[in-house]
Amino acid sequence: MVAPCRQVPVFSAFNWLKKGWSDFRQVPKISLTYGLVMMVISLLITVLAYQAHSIVLAIALTSGFFFLGPVLAIGLYTLSRQISNNRPPKFIRGLQESKKNIGNTLVLSLFFLIVFLVWARAASMLHIFFPSVSSMQIEDWYLFFSVGTLVGGIFAAIIFCAGAFSIPMLLDRNVDTVTTVITSIHAVLKNKLAMLVWALSIIVLVVIGILTFYIGFVVALPVVGHATWHAYKETIDADAWELGPGLSTSEDTSSTG
Repeated sequence: MVAPCRQVPVFSAFNWLKKGWSDFRQVPKISLTYGLVMMVISLLITVLAYQAHSIVLAIALTSGFFFLGPVLAIGLYTLSRQISNNRPPKFIRGLQESKKNIGNTLVLSLFFLIVFLVWARAASMLHIFFPSVSSMQIEDWYLFFSVGTLVGGIFAAIIFCAGAFSIPMLLDRNVDTVTTVITSIHAVLKNKLAMLVWALSIIVLVVIGILTFYIGFVVALPVVGHATWHAYKETIDADAWELGPGLSTSEDTSSTG
């Protein structure tokens, strides 16, 4: 079965990011902590790649945020959910809510991890063809980015379609993994232009983060995480679905985001 979805305006992404920024401002400490952790991870990846004498590998592995992002941001979804339901956002409560459908969440997380590992393997193969920055000519860079964009784009499209709304739905409703993935794919295909704008917005923010030596990740990634919850609420019409275990009807019906 597939949960019904709405047709959203083409430029809804900007409204989602606006709401994500609003949530960021309501829980700045937790959001900034998340962003700082992502920045540190990116820096560690870069240092390891530098030691391996390959900035190419660093770029390829850093792009893994596209693949693991839906899972890594689950804590931000719980906070935005609480804010949407007019409840004081608390990190501990978010942890408790994230456990409600933990089995299906782990299954989906494993899927994302497998795709990421396959991408990492593909990136390492590209690394073989472009082993050293010092030996790369301008033509090599063009070829690398062309091939890398094509290969990465295929993996990113799979993850984006499957993960655009699946993790937030698992958090919000008592549904199985297959239902959430099919629902997410259906919603993306029904809103192709709007989802294209949303995907491009995420790409732009990630690129800005990389170009600022990952400093931009401190704000950009948490905002995207919060915004993803609002994208789910405005796109997926999940009100008719059974509530997650332990969640009250009053909590759900108070949702406004």
